[in-house]
Formats: sequence, C-alpha cells, structure tokens
Amino acid sequence: MNSPISTENRLVSSRVSAFFLVLVVVFGYYTFRLFSLQIINGKQFVDQANDNRKDEISVATNRGMILDRNDYILARNTPSYNVVITPAFLPEDDGEIQEIYRELSPMIDVPAFGPEPDEAMAKNFNECRGLELAISQVVYIAGSLAPFNPVKVKCNVDKDIALMIEEKRSEWPGVGIQIEPVREYPTGELTAEVIGFLGPIPAGFEEAYPGFEPNRDKVGYAGVEQRLQETLGGTPGKRVVELDGLGKELRDIAVQIDPIPGNYVRLTIDTRLQLAAKAAIKEAIDQLHGTQPNIKESIGAVIAMDPRTGEILALVSYPTFENNRMAREIPDYYYRQLNLDPNLPLFNHAISSEHPPGSVFKMAAALGILNEGVVTPDFTIEDPGQISIVEKFLEHEVGRTRKFVCHKLDGHGTVDYLTGIAQSCDVYFYKVGGGFEDEVPDGGLGIWRLGEYARALGYDLRTGIELPGEENGLIPDPDWKRLTIGENWSTGDTYIGTIGQGYVLSTPLQVLRSIATIANDGVMVKPTLVKDILDPEGKVIKAFETNEVCDITGECTLSCEVSTGRCVIDTLQLCDVAAGTCKLTTDPEDTRIDPDQIPKRGGVINVLDENGDPTGETKVIAPWIVQLAKEGMGLAVSEGTAHGAFRDWDLQIQTGGKTGTAEYCDKYAIAQDLCDFGKWPAHAWYVGFAPYDNPEIAVVAFVYHGSEGATVAAPIVEQVMKTYFGLKTNDEAQSRTE
Repeated sequence: MNSPISTENRLVSSRVSAFFLVLVVVFGYYTFRLFSLQIINGKQFVDQANDNRKDEISVATNRGMILDRNDYILARNTPSYNVVITPAFLPEDDGEIQEIYRELSPMIDVPAFGPEPDEAMAKNFNECRGLELAISQVVYIAGSLAPFNPVKVKCNVDKDIALMIEEKRSEWPGVGIQIEPVREYPTGELTAEVIGFLGPIPAGFEEAYPGFEPNRDKVGYAGVEQRLQETLGGTPGKRVVELDGLGKELRDIAVQIDPIPGNYVRLTIDTRLQLAAKAAIKEAIDQLHGTQPNIKESIGAVIAMDPRTGEILALVSYPTFENNRMAREIPDYYYRQLNLDPNLPLFNHAISSEHPPGSVFKMAAALGILNEGVVTPDFTIEDPGQISIVEKFLEHEVGRTRKFVCHKLDGHGTVDYLTGIAQSCDVYFYKVGGGFEDEVPDGGLGIWRLGEYARALGYDLRTGIELPGEENGLIPDPDWKRLTIGENWSTGDTYIGTIGQGYVLSTPLQVLRSIATIANDGVMVKPTLVKDILDPEGKVIKAFETNEVCDITGECTLSCEVSTGRCVIDTLQLCDVAAGTCKLTTDPEDTRIDPDQIPKRGGVINVLDENGDPTGETKVIAPWIVQLAKEGMGLAVSEGTAHGAFRDWDLQIQTGGKTGTAEYCDKYAIAQDLCDFGKWPAHAWYVGFAPYDNPEIAVVAFVYHGSEGATVAAPIVEQVMKTYFGLKTNDEAQSRTE
C-alpha cells in the first residue's frame, strides 16, 4: 500500500517532467524558427529588408520640340509653377501650421481648412484636379500616404505668385514651388490635327512606357505627338535611394542614370501654307452655307504635297480643336463637347474619313482602258446624256432596265479619250468601264481589272503617313459584296464603281497620292510629315530621304502582303513605318527585315483570268498612257470642268487637275430625306498639280456635302497653289538679298 507522501512525490515529479517537456518543446520551436528565419530563409528576408529600405525613383526627361520646315516652333515645353507642401517638413506646432495655411490660402485661391477627409475623398484624391479640397485636407491625405513626398495643392500658378512663395520658404517650412514642363503649341488649332496633344499614360498601358511615371509623365494622344512618341519622348533616368522607416530619403546608394532628352522633329509642313489652306476651306464652307442654308455640315480637308518627294506641305482637317486646352489636363467638358459635335473635330478627315471619290477616281479607269486595249485614244463614244442598260445579278437572268445619266443632262456628244477626261464625261466611263452593247463589247474594263489599276494608284491601301488612325478606303469586287452584303455583283455596280461611286471609298490622302503619281510620271512616293530628326543641340541625326515605293511604268516594291501577289504599299497593321521596317508575311513571329532587302518585281498590274484571279504574270503601265492621262488633266483646267475655277489664274504656270462630284447617301442624308433618285446630295472634290511639266505641288480639296467639285473644291486648290507660288517667289527674293 502506497503512502500519501510517495503518491504526492510522484505527482510532483510528473508535473516537473511535464513542465520541462513543455519548456523543451517551446525552446525547440523558437530555436527552429530562428534557424529557419536566419539560415533557411535568411537571404529572402535580407532581400526584402533591402527592398524596403531602398526605392527606385524615375527622373523625368525633356520632351523634344516639333518644328515646321522653316524651323517655326509648333510644340515646345514651357515651365509650369506648382505650389507643393511636404507634410513631414511642416512645423510641429499645430498653431504654426494653421497660420501658414491662412497666409497661403488667399495667394493661391484655395480654402485653408475643411472637415477631415472621409474615405471616399482619400480614395478619389488626385493632385491638382478632381475634388475641390482645402489645403488642410490635401495635406492630411498626402501625409497619411507618403509624408516625405511633396503634394501639389495648386498647379500652374502665376510666376509672380511662385516667386513670392519662394521668398517665404524660410518662414513657411514644408511649403515650396515645383517647376514642371508643360507642352505648349504656339500655332494652336492651326496645326492641331497634325501635331495632336498629350495626355496621361492610359491605365493598363504602363508597361508600354517603361521608366515613365503614370502620375507625372504624359504621352502622345493624337497626331505626330502620338505617332512619334518614341522619338519625342526620350528616356527617363533613374535614382536608387535609401529610405528610413517613414519613407524619408537618406542617401543615393547607386550611381544615378541620367535621363536622355527626346529628339526634335522637323516636319515638312509649311505653317504659312497651312494657314492659307485652312482659311481657304473655311471661306468655301462659309460661302456654301450662305448660298445653300439647307447644308448643315461643316466638314472638309485640304492636303498639299510635293509629288516628287512626298513631303506634306499642308494638311488641314476641318473642323479641328484647340490643342492648347489639353496642355495641362484634358478638360472633361471640352472633350465631351468635341465628341458630341456631329462634325467630328477630333476625327482627322484628311486621312481617316472614307468617302466615295467620284470623278477623280476615273483616272484609274483611264489608265486601265488604254493599257488593257479596251479602247484606243482616238476611239469615240456617243454621249446622249443618259443611257439605259439591262442590269443583271446573274448571267442568265432576265434582268431589269436601269437608267444612268451624265452630269451634263444633254450629253457631250461624240467623246474621245482626252475629252472624256477633260469634260469628266460619265457616259464615256460607264461604257468603257462596264461595256455597252456593240459599242464597247465584252464588258469593257470590268470591275476586277479596274481594281488592279486602282490599287496601282494607291487606292485600298494605307499610305503609312506618320499619323494615327489612317484608313485604307475600299475597292469593292464581287467577292467582297457577297461576303459583306450577301448579294451578287450587278452590272450597275461596275458602272457606278468606274466613276468612283457606289461602294468605292477613299480618303483625301489616297486621292492626292493617286493623282500625284500620274503627275510625277508614274513614280509613287510615300507621303511623309517628317523632314528631319534632330538631337536637342539641333544636329541632324536622320536627314530626309524620298521614299519611292513604286513606279507604275516599271517595278514596284513588294511589302507586307506578298502572299496576295499584289504590289502593296507599307501598311500600319504589319509594318512599322516610323522604324522603316516591314514584315514579309502575316506570321506574328516573322522577323523584321530592312526595306532594302524586300524583293521587287517587274510589274505592278496582275494579269487576271476570267474569274478575276491572278495568273501569276504581271505587267506595267505603258509610259505613254500615263502621259496621255496627264494631258487629259491639263485639258480639264484649260478647257474642261476646272476651267471656270482657274479662269482668273494670273500666274504664267500651267496646271492640271481633276474635278469630282460624288453623290452619297449616309445617315445624315437619310435624315434629311435626300436619298431618292435625283435628290442625292454630293461631296465636292478637286485635285490639281503645278507646274504641269514638272510638278512641285499637288493639292486635294474635299468638302462634305459640297455639291460641285468645280465650283466649291477647285477654288480652294487654286488659292492654295497661288499662295504656294507667292511664298516661293518671296523666299527666293529674300534669299538673294541675304
């Protein structure tokens, strides 16, 4: 029998053992944790600690300036003065802080005090914009987030106010002035459609701009500011600093990487000619509204180009916007106003607007009918003013009778090739384009071959100009119509397609390039806005070079769409035009190659079989045909449809050109009940070049709902040409006196 004492001893002994066991387990656990933290995961935690004590700070760079061809400044950086407060550097005494707020408030027109910010205010806080907060509220929010970082309480203060605040730096600890560059556009809306504007880095696209700070830096949103972002934007620098536990900078712990400023861009634009072009189209539209008050639209475009080099001398999209209003921020109310305007001022009508080109498109057919032997130059066709055909959607159907009229209702009588171009005779082109009984047998040129000659002139293809948003227009064919509209091609589709209407669409820049190619004896050049790239010291690092992409009388560069067998100009989908590189296939993994390595071929026109499919053979356009087409455009000015507009042309310089009046039916025309036969409204087109023998300028003018190309668009081109030659004379005289 155990004694009570022995039993008690055993209980004490077991409790002691349990205690020591627990003690061993606890010490074992902490020993293991220490081993794990210091030995197993030691490097990881050391790295985390180092990351917490250091920070990489982006150092802002300077954006490059934009100049016109005469070095007139179109975009530059100007200093903006912002009032900032660093919460951690304010006095410790609340009374002193409040006194600083009271004295600062009337100087910057911001309330000194407000209630303690709630969670919603803190969440939506954005320096200098957004909620209207008092100084105390801004500092409270910023101090809770990063007390050692200066926060803006007022942006873009007057320079005199900034100097007064700087003088009080010793009296107002924590208050200072921060200077940041802001984009300024001296020419404003005169060149806004070309230059564009800047805006904050879009959310979700931060990785596309490495080194740039989303809350500090701005990037291009339109125009060459967007298209040449990499050239103009430069490269931000970098500092690596050590921080204390509150985020205060202690020291630099690595050699600073200095920012690389952006390069300057000298454009081909002549600001003086840009002013004349914009004034000319505005005057024409104002006069149009005065004589035809039923026309509500105010939309148009004017582009002037040197057809020998592709240099764009003026590019006007009307109406436009004031890009200086976007300099510091994009005002929400102004941006909404622009978006709601039915005339689409943010839309670049010169390169993005697709419309039926009308009679200016006849020049594609004019090349094709001679090159394919459909007619000869002396072959004559009767134009009674209107004709009737049996329109068919299927070869063996009965069809229906459809009437086609000429713009001259009593007709032009007997018409040959040159007269057809000069007088823009619709019936002539109906017959040669789609065939007519025994007069022009075998369906004439036909839609498939017409498409080949249109593409040879650059239709249906983007030009690759250094602007975002360029469209490629449309050259329709039976396959396109079946896939897109769900019905067969008809005889009438070919007729109206030949004169640039129906489904045919083009941008003003494409129209200009097509006629400039003929004016330039068949040599097509790439339109460009960039003359030179300069470093910040003004040294040219990339000089202008003419990019001859095609000679329609000889060889053509194959780029991008090699698999189609077509001669294709650089496109934005597959080619990086700014970098001068191009892919040869649609394979996204395909390696980019130098343009000099892109193969060439001998012909620009595909030889087609009866189904419209390429046979693999190609041909060129005979040089004499290009010259004869050019001669027809010379006659259009001297005695044809453009004669009236150039009647008062007093310069001893011969010009050539082509008028266009393109009927259309869009949502605006439908709303005005204008889409019935005989009531359709029309766009006004004219494209001209001068001097005739050796053109150095080609100009296109487009006016939406402008009625007649000869009476509305042609005078615009005439004014721009006169200004060009006047400026040239003055510049030459000035250079002789220097």
